[in-house]
Amino acid sequence: MDRFLQPWPWWVSGTLIGLTVPLLYILAGKAFGISTSLQQVGAMCAPQSKLEYLSKHDRQANMWTLVFAVGIAFGAFVATHFLSAEPVQFLPKSFVSVGGAVRLLFGGFLIGFGTRYAGGCTSGHSITGISNLNWPSLVATFCFFAGGLAVTWGLGQFIF
Repeated sequence: MDRFLQPWPWWVSGTLIGLTVPLLYILAGKAFGISTSLQQVGAMCAPQSKLEYLSKHDRQANMWTLVFAVGIAFGAFVATHFLSAEPVQFLPKSFVSVGGAVRLLFGGFLIGFGTRYAGGCTSGHSITGISNLNWPSLVATFCFFAGGLAVTWGLGQFIF
């Protein structure tokens, strides 16, 4: 049990995530990605929407994306509360304020907009797209990393 309470090596977690892609294809015929679950929620909340993005979405066929997203959240909860030697803080203290909530909301909006504009999320492009040898996914992944580095080592110092 001690091994489960310590952080796993990167290569174990990476291998398990990497195996998710072919297993999801083989067992369910589905592509790995998470952003479609947001489209699923939108289509469920506004079934009579005039937006083609929501009205043409097949809610029944894509219900699995919502179950997948809830499973990720549930797995994270179990891991942090029951399989962790030390308690894991939900949010850094700098985000537990009105200003922090505004930054999280603004960041969430940017991520959601970027996900739709890029035609998928980081996991969809970086894991599934590259494994399918999609050139746009390779370009998108490069841009994700470049943007993350720019914010972390540059712009992020001025914002946070």
